[in-house]
Amino acid sequence: MTFDYDLFVIGAGSGGLAASKRAASYGAKVAIAEYDLVGGTCVIRGCIPKKLMVYGSHFPALFSEASGYGWKVGNVEFDWEYFITSIDKEVRRLSQLHISFLEKAGVELIPSRATLLDPHTIEIDGRKVTADKILIAVGGRPVKPDLPGMEYGITSNEIFHLKEQPKHIVIIGAGYIGTEFACIMRGLGSEVTQITRGEKILNGFDGDVRTEIEEGMTNHGIRVIKNNVVKTVERVPEGLKLTLSGDDQEPVIGDVFLVATGRTPNVDGLGLEKAGVETVATSLEGPGYPTTSAIAVNEFSQTSQPNIFAVGDVTDRINLTPVAIGEGRAFADSEFGNNRREFSHKTVPTAIFSNPEAATVGWTELEAREKLGDAVKIFRTRFRPMYHSLTGKQEKTMMKLVVDSNTDKVLGAHMVGENAAEIIQGVAIALKMGATKKDFDATVGIHPSAAEEFVTMR
Repeated sequence: MTFDYDLFVIGAGSGGLAASKRAASYGAKVAIAEYDLVGGTCVIRGCIPKKLMVYGSHFPALFSEASGYGWKVGNVEFDWEYFITSIDKEVRRLSQLHISFLEKAGVELIPSRATLLDPHTIEIDGRKVTADKILIAVGGRPVKPDLPGMEYGITSNEIFHLKEQPKHIVIIGAGYIGTEFACIMRGLGSEVTQITRGEKILNGFDGDVRTEIEEGMTNHGIRVIKNNVVKTVERVPEGLKLTLSGDDQEPVIGDVFLVATGRTPNVDGLGLEKAGVETVATSLEGPGYPTTSAIAVNEFSQTSQPNIFAVGDVTDRINLTPVAIGEGRAFADSEFGNNRREFSHKTVPTAIFSNPEAATVGWTELEAREKLGDAVKIFRTRFRPMYHSLTGKQEKTMMKLVVDSNTDKVLGAHMVGENAAEIIQGVAIALKMGATKKDFDATVGIHPSAAEEFVTMR
């Protein structure tokens, strides 16, 4: 059978872009469909604009800390509209850049929504095209619980386009999105209240990481209300009133309400059932949440239909941009590059761009103890960074290694503190190569630096 394309990609986010360009480099005829800005969640409403907001939120602290080093900083003023507009311009610049990369790679961009009609047929704007192989890379989207008043809440999609800076932003959700935006908005000067249904933020991360970040957030003036969920939201003259589940918990009133309680794969309207693509239930759970689905795939990102594949957040495996890129390239190498391989989801590093910042790679202490019991050995250090010797601030850095005493292999590395992501990126290489604690000990530290603590812990 003759097809219009060797590969048709649905979704021009990180995974789809990586896969389409790699497949085209092998000589495949490739098209990619995207109804939104090219770049996906990361470029448009995720990693990039969020990190720019993180940078912006750090300046007030820098102005304050400069006095400890003899600098006299006068009155400062923040222009929210200029800030948001500048971020939007950069997002659109990057989106156009990705379009040019597709053109250079020879990938046809179709700026429309695509749906599946059968295993080889795609419908776009009322016309039908066929493809030998299809890749679904449509990512995920934020989801709000079905509770009274949730229509007043914004998500991480809308926060980048607020016309005015919130005076008091109330955030529900204890994951990395809610935690990062709590820190961003507090750094920019807004009053922040974060509501969590559990006892600790950042479920799934190492316990020491969770404790250190929460302590730092509290010290920076963020109010964290634990063990509560929102029952109702209503508009009142003072703003938005949130009634919580705790019997003795007073309602919270803010002018902006951010819902950051979860994301779900963007599978609706794809026509998966027509193409015979199977799905599985996701891990999203909580009061008011419906059952959601992700596309089921094997280790080669192949779905229940042998010629249809899926990568990235739509599969709900590890929902990180570099993972989606890695999955997309592994798919293209396997199907078009005569290099069949699977992308490894083991030892994937990640960061939380909170304040304090954190990064981690490998097993948490809890995971290690569940698998190895008393064989686990922990090395941990906590100190005030040299930078703050003159600022007078009581900021802390925490570093931790999780080691298997049977083999001396380092199973996990965790850090909370300035430049954590930059430091853990290098440490991740060592863990990926199977480094032992003796290897860390034998490495000469760079002095004076915070990073040297990873090779001096005894």
